[in-house]
Amino acid sequence: MKILLLGANGQVGFELQRSLAPIGEIVAATRSGTLPGAVPCERVDFYDPDALRALCERIAPQLIVNAAAHTAVDRAEDEEALALQANGAAPGVLGAWAAANGAAVVHYSTDYVFDGSGQRPYREDDATAPLGAYGRSKRAGELALEASGAEFLNFRTAWVYAARGGNFLRTMLRLARERDRLGVVADQRGAPTPARLIAQTTACVLARWLVLAPDERRAKAGHYNLVSAGECSWHEFAGEIFTLALAAGLIERIPELAGIATADYPTKARRPAYSVLDTQKIAATFGLQLPSWRQGLRDVIGELA
Repeated sequence: MKILLLGANGQVGFELQRSLAPIGEIVAATRSGTLPGAVPCERVDFYDPDALRALCERIAPQLIVNAAAHTAVDRAEDEEALALQANGAAPGVLGAWAAANGAAVVHYSTDYVFDGSGQRPYREDDATAPLGAYGRSKRAGELALEASGAEFLNFRTAWVYAARGGNFLRTMLRLARERDRLGVVADQRGAPTPARLIAQTTACVLARWLVLAPDERRAKAGHYNLVSAGECSWHEFAGEIFTLALAAGLIERIPELAGIATADYPTKARRPAYSVLDTQKIAATFGLQLPSWRQGLRDVIGELA
C-alpha cells in the first residue's frame, strides 16, 4: 500500500512515519519539502487546493493520512480565511480525490469543535459548537470530508504534546528552569495526549479497518475520539510534569505552582473549559483501550530523559 503522509514534520506526523511503516510505503510531504534533519521529501502547499490535487495525482496513494493543519489557535482569530483553507477546504479536496480514485483518508480534528459547556465526556455524535476560528475551521474540514463521499477515519484528539516541537510539556520544562513561581490555568479540563499514542493508535486502527470487507469497512468509517484515558486540569498536568521531570533529572527544582483562572490568563481565542472526550466508540469498534494520561506522560518524560 502506498501512503501519502501530509504534515510529516509535525508532532503527530513525525510519529506517524514510524508507526505507519509496517502498513505500507510512506511518501512524506511537508510545506518546506524537508523532514527533521534536513531530509528531503515531497513539497506541497496545504493552502493551495490545486497543489494538493496535483500531488495526489502524481503519487496515486491508496491511503492519504492528513496530519497537516493550521494549528496556531490564537493567530487563527486574525487569519480565519487561511485557517479555513488548510483546515476546512484541504480535507474536502483530499476526500474528493480519494472518492474518485478508490483511496481512503485518515484525518485529525480537535476538541475545539465543542464549546466546552458539557458536564460529561463528549461523544462523537454530540452537537458541535466551536467557540473560535480554529474550531470553526476544523469543523468545516470534518463536514467537507463527510460530503466528499470518501471512506475516512477522522480522529478527534486534544491537548497534544511530544518530546519534540512546541507544546505545553516543553514550555513547562523551560519555565521550570527560568522561574521560581508559575501560574497555570486550573479551570480548564481535558486529557493530555502524546503524539506517539495518537500515531500508534492510528496504526492499530488501520491494521484492523483496512482488512475488512468493503461494506463493513464503510460501516466502521467516520469519527472517533482519540485521547488518553482520564482527565486533569492544566495545573494538575503541570504538577505531574514537574514531579516526574525532577525524578528523571530533567529539572533541578520544582517551582512554586499556583492555580489561576482562565480570566487571569487572557488569550485572543476562547478555549473550551471542559474538553474531555469519550473513547468508548474506538474501544468497542476496534478493541483498543487507551492508556491513562499519566502513563503517557511517564513515557514521554522517559524519552526525554
